[in-house]
Amino acid sequence: MGWVIAVLFGAAAVLLVLSFIKARKTAASTDQQIDQLSFSLMDEIHQLKQQIRNLELDSEIADTEAGIAADEKDRKNTLREMLEMHRRGYSFESIAMKMKLTPDEVQQVLAPYMKQKDERSKVAQ
Repeated sequence: MGWVIAVLFGAAAVLLVLSFIKARKTAASTDQQIDQLSFSLMDEIHQLKQQIRNLELDSEIADTEAGIAADEKDRKNTLREMLEMHRRGYSFESIAMKMKLTPDEVQQVLAPYMKQKDERSKVAQ
């Protein structure tokens, strides 16, 4: 009878250790799956934010150039990049260096969009 109890306690201890090991492996696997899911969600959110930013800039460009044929895709992309840099706080000189233009040209191109922004802030006040 003593041997049977000792064997049962030994088996219980072995099973307890095995269950802890399996629980750790399962937890590690679950953590890895959660990490993969969070990375994929962050990537999708970043892509969506970029698309929204591009749509907002396209809308602003289209509103400003209403009535003008917009078949100059390169010009529109350049203007989009310039507007994006301006909104992020880049100086005219920095934008000019990146776009290989003069600061005066950059200021002249961005002037219509800066006036709209000023007018909007005046209306809001």
